[in-house]
Amino acid sequence: MDDRPPVLDPVDERVEPGWGVWSLLVRLIALLFGLLQVALVLRIVLLLLGADQANTIVHDIVATTNPFVDPFRGMFRFDSLASAGSVVDVAAIVALVGWTIVEAIVLAVLNLFNRW
Repeated sequence: MDDRPPVLDPVDERVEPGWGVWSLLVRLIALLFGLLQVALVLRIVLLLLGADQANTIVHDIVATTNPFVDPFRGMFRFDSLASAGSVVDVAAIVALVGWTIVEAIVLAVLNLFNRW
């Protein structure tokens, strides 16, 4: 009987992703993009339902998302379609798709440097 402890090969050890600095950075970036996407969806839905923009909550959501929608304005000949108080904010829809693509690119680049 051999009393020596088994030798573990470092290559065979599995390292599970945890709460390291890199993992927290990736999660924080995903959270920030997620919050932006939720705000953009709220903007699209509120304007589509004809919400009163004089309302404080609606005004704050529109004002907060404006800097993220502005880079996508003018990509098409029209930025919005209005009918009977309802507005289809095309620029916000394009911004939602655009920022989602940016998120995917940023997370893909970050994952290139992730050792897991």
